[in-house]
Amino acid sequence: MNVKPSEMRAFFAFVYTFSMKIATKQLITAIVGKLQTNIQRAESLKNLPLETLNHKEHINSWSALECIEHLNLYGDFYLPAIKTAIEHSKTKPDTFFKGGFIGNYFVKAMLPKEKLNKMKTAEDKNPAGSDIDINVIDRFIQQQRAFLKLIEKSKNINLTKTKTAISISKLIKLRLGDTFRFIVAHNERHLIQAERAIEAKAHSGS
Repeated sequence: MNVKPSEMRAFFAFVYTFSMKIATKQLITAIVGKLQTNIQRAESLKNLPLETLNHKEHINSWSALECIEHLNLYGDFYLPAIKTAIEHSKTKPDTFFKGGFIGNYFVKAMLPKEKLNKMKTAEDKNPAGSDIDINVIDRFIQQQRAFLKLIEKSKNINLTKTKTAISISKLIKLRLGDTFRFIVAHNERHLIQAERAIEAKAHSGS
């Protein structure tokens, strides 16, 4: 299931705005909708041959399954980090969410572009060479459903004042709303990468 470029641009124009201030309910609705769409996209991948899912356009590029596993490795970090943040938050929900400077920076960096810019991947988040199979898709779907449950719980706290740890530094924390925005942007980036790997297989003729 491919997302139309116009739909993708509209969503990210909504989710990302510098110094954004947005109704909390509106943000949550958009994030939930995107996660649900990504579950459908992942389900559609399960109908493809394993050979297609393992195809690499170049020796140093990732296959579709490796793209999905990369997202799973990030999910392994962010699911418990978000759960902990929600459980320890003493805040009350606010009508509006205000994106932070650091959060906006990370979201902007992750936004998919026509030609995906290369970014250095942390060694523990690099799936290349891993022993993976089609089960990584089911794991991704399970993680997205877990994220949906956490977002539901987050309705009871303040998404601006509640902070979460991030994977690249113990010194930096993101606003919970920014963490949600980062996750959907990161997912979109690598789902597009996975779909392009599949398209490359179709055009390779092999």
